[in-house]
Amino acid sequence: MTFLCTRNGLTAAASLLALAIAHPLRAESSPANAAAAPLTLPSGATGLEPQLENGRQVYLASQFERFAPQTALDMVRQIPGFSITQVSNDRGLGEASQNVLINGQRVTGKSNDAETALSRIAVSSVQRLEIADAATFNVSGINGQVLNIVAREGRLKGNFAWRGETREKIGANGRTGEVNLSGRLGKGDFTLGLSNDDGFRGGAWGEEFTRAPDGTLLYTRAIEARNRGDRPRLAGSYNLKADNGNIFNINGALEFFRFRRKSDFVRFAPGTPDIDELQRSREDEWNYELGGDYEFGIGPGRLKLVGFRRFEHSPITSEFRRDFIDGTPPQGQRFERRIDEGETVMRSEYRWKAGPADWQVSLEGALNYLDAEAELFQLAGTAYQPVPVPGATSRVEEKRGQAIWAYGRPLSPTLSVQASVGGEYSQLGQTGAGGSNRTFWRPKAFVALSWKATPTLSFSSKFQRKVGQLSFFDFLASVDVQNGNNNANNPELVPPQSWLWENEANWSLGKAGSIKFKLDGELISDLVDQIPISLTEEAVGNLPSAKRLRGEINGSFVLDAISFKGAKLDALLAWQATSVRDPLLLVGRPISNRGRSYWNIDFRHDIPDTQWAWGLFAEDNYDNGFYRLDYFGRESRTGPFVQAYVEHKNVLGLKVRGTVMNLAGQREQAREIFYLNRRNGPVDFTRQGDYRYGTFYRLNVSGTF
Repeated sequence: MTFLCTRNGLTAAASLLALAIAHPLRAESSPANAAAAPLTLPSGATGLEPQLENGRQVYLASQFERFAPQTALDMVRQIPGFSITQVSNDRGLGEASQNVLINGQRVTGKSNDAETALSRIAVSSVQRLEIADAATFNVSGINGQVLNIVAREGRLKGNFAWRGETREKIGANGRTGEVNLSGRLGKGDFTLGLSNDDGFRGGAWGEEFTRAPDGTLLYTRAIEARNRGDRPRLAGSYNLKADNGNIFNINGALEFFRFRRKSDFVRFAPGTPDIDELQRSREDEWNYELGGDYEFGIGPGRLKLVGFRRFEHSPITSEFRRDFIDGTPPQGQRFERRIDEGETVMRSEYRWKAGPADWQVSLEGALNYLDAEAELFQLAGTAYQPVPVPGATSRVEEKRGQAIWAYGRPLSPTLSVQASVGGEYSQLGQTGAGGSNRTFWRPKAFVALSWKATPTLSFSSKFQRKVGQLSFFDFLASVDVQNGNNNANNPELVPPQSWLWENEANWSLGKAGSIKFKLDGELISDLVDQIPISLTEEAVGNLPSAKRLRGEINGSFVLDAISFKGAKLDALLAWQATSVRDPLLLVGRPISNRGRSYWNIDFRHDIPDTQWAWGLFAEDNYDNGFYRLDYFGRESRTGPFVQAYVEHKNVLGLKVRGTVMNLAGQREQAREIFYLNRRNGPVDFTRQGDYRYGTFYRLNVSGTF
């Protein structure tokens, strides 16, 4: 936890609307359009025990009443042993990456992820929640458990949440919250949300000690840092299903991000005048995202056409200034960047059944680009003067096409297989100094097996050839105005590839909860890391190979089974081992900036026959550290981050929660080593920091209307 394609971007959505006109959607007839009959809790189901139905674990909304949920997301977060995977940073849209479906449909988009979509669905619209292996839902690309939310909108409904927070030296933040609407619009369903869910006010304060290689103290710095950000976002979706089976979905979002950071340092050493240092950075971003899909029957199968467009404009400034008490002229640098990023994707999927087998052919085309203009200014006297930065201003663009053939079928009543084979062709180009144009052909494939060993125990395994996504920023030169950790540009960067093996076991304990085991192994080629460009420069580049092994155990226990009524305990433990050959020392080391271990414990007690609940949460992690050719740094924590809360589920119809965070007084510590030239040479100096961020006090108020 750290506190410190086309020129017309709307072409994809316009094409989908044109297709909707060409293949008109007929509204569902009255019987299908009528409200579904209310479902009741199956006989024998108690608490959070799922019912088994056609190989699926089924939960009904009534099973979550003790948590007083207000959205579908509130319910999903209480399903024993299930957690929503994050949006993949894989290339384009590709196959599914998140393990959530809504009425059997993927959520199209990237920033419009599953959690965002679920937070806009009122709990009264949820009919049931189904969990099964991805093969059961015929979802290509996902391994392990998948959740399908069966929901139907009716009358206009809404929910809102407000979060206020204050802490020592930081002050109050009351600008975080959201309001969502959902209901029927014409013959379809809509959701609309306005939020500033990621608004924050943060900071830290502490001391840093800089020492010579022999341990002699050179100077001390007192630091006080503040940062604040707001991310107001308007997002919505609309979906329509016709009685002939045609399905139309569209979603979009408009977002603004305003960020400010200021760090004040006072640098002092015995017998020398104090030095004041100031670091400031800011960003004023806006972006939009528009995605949609249209699905209809044609021939023996169904064709889905998907379009997606995202654009982001981000002016970013970072400045560092040093003022001397003894009258020495001040020193400083300012680095400015103006960034435009865009991604346009068009995708088609045609699927059909042939006996027990499911087949799918998909084609995808994408255009990604980054336009960057950058300027560096050096303080000379009282004015900043421009300084050239070769390779910092450039356009990076990738045109990509992909074709995948996928197949899936049951091999027995308890065993199923999925497989795909295909590849991608891409053209990667960069303008500016040292720019180049290159083409690549990359094969892609996977095979996955799912085995339902018993009604309560399942195994899944997936072996995949994967192509990673590059950050286009890594092609460009960049300047670190505070620490001098600069990067040269590198137009020869290539996407990483890997052989990935993912394994998952899910053991349902019935009314007592569940346990999940995961084990992943990866052999990586062309790992993205720091490499030498010249005798004095380094850049982001590729290392030939690397290895990664990760394990995770996740347990969710409903303690009613041991007579602790209303109590639930979730625990997660994950570890990761990585290895890469260091380009300087020519020996193995961990992959830079990857976590080594993480754990958390989440306890909640809903006191029976009352509206009260309370809970505790604790987490901690350990990182491998960050390697540059002339630097090594690692952040660590002094102990777990602990929080406790008390919640009342009906205060004048509202749910109110008070939370106290960082009860154990966790601090962040940093250890840095700066080298005279490279890490295979002598040390210049070391720095150790100890930073505090105080105790947090948070108030959450939420309700429905």
